[in-house]
Amino acid sequence: MEHRPDSDAQRWLLGWRRLLLDVGLLVFPVVVLTQAGRSPGAVALVLAFCVCYVGAAFADYRAWPRVFWWLTGVLGLLFLAALPFTGADGFYLLVVVASLAVPRLPRGGGYVLAVAAAATLVVPWLVPSWQSGPAWGQTVALVFTVLMISVFAEAIRANRELVRARAELVRLAADAERARISRDLHDLLGHSLTAITVKSNLARRLAIKGAGRAVDEITEVEQLSRQALADVRAAVSGYREVTLAGELARGRELLRAAGITADLPTYADGGCPELFGWVIREGLTNVVRHARATSCTVLLSATSVEVRDDGVGGSAGSGSGLSGLRDRVAEAGGTMEAGPVRPRGWRLLVTVEAPA
Repeated sequence: MEHRPDSDAQRWLLGWRRLLLDVGLLVFPVVVLTQAGRSPGAVALVLAFCVCYVGAAFADYRAWPRVFWWLTGVLGLLFLAALPFTGADGFYLLVVVASLAVPRLPRGGGYVLAVAAAATLVVPWLVPSWQSGPAWGQTVALVFTVLMISVFAEAIRANRELVRARAELVRLAADAERARISRDLHDLLGHSLTAITVKSNLARRLAIKGAGRAVDEITEVEQLSRQALADVRAAVSGYREVTLAGELARGRELLRAAGITADLPTYADGGCPELFGWVIREGLTNVVRHARATSCTVLLSATSVEVRDDGVGGSAGSGSGLSGLRDRVAEAGGTMEAGPVRPRGWRLLVTVEAPA
């Protein structure tokens, strides 16, 4: 089974650590119950307190905020009702109430903790019948327990955000991979299938005339088909190689087979060989498929590549191929222009920054 890091985070959020912490807070009601001389009313109130605490912990575990806060309010009332029976020891119940409420208050949690600590320290000293001074032990337990729970709650929140961030990254990565495969398949197959169609048509015409060149053209169609299959495999696996020199050579052959006069550079010198190769592949494919041109020119420099034809123009201006090419150019930090030219034709121009 595949190991998933987000499942580890989920187990950390909802696993034995959280359960151990929730069970650990029951120590304070147990301390109150074990004190000598407690009346049945006190025992009943403390037991009811424990039941409500378990319900509040379960509601928090299941992310039921309304039920959680309702039960926390009941816990506060049970704490106040138990004070006349339990005396200063009853403030151990306040430790549980504060530990539930303070870490989950978006604002003012520190003030609530300060008020609870002051009440725990002063109230036992102000009630003469309890015959007790300031409740130092209960106050220390309250402050340190609430701080510990707050730190743990912050860790839970951070890990929950981490789980969400991981899920979002996985989704974005999947979307990016789908977009990459779609773009690569369009660019690779669009060019290859166009070349296969053009050469098949040429081979058919030559075969009708009885020309011996028909066999050569069919052989090239077979080679193009094998290359297209290899390109598809490379696109799916993420490894595809597009070179400027290779695209110039294939483009010259494609234009020749389509009967279009080609004016292509004989050298392959460009600032971004791979990007310029994609530009020439997409530009020449669109010329053959859409332009109905008689001539095509490719102008190449260290910072730009331009594909220009004398066809009808405009038919491929909004296609997915140019959209994918625009994404490639943007990733490389370049600019792209595509549009008709006067008096006739279409121009595709890509410019990048000069190499250092």
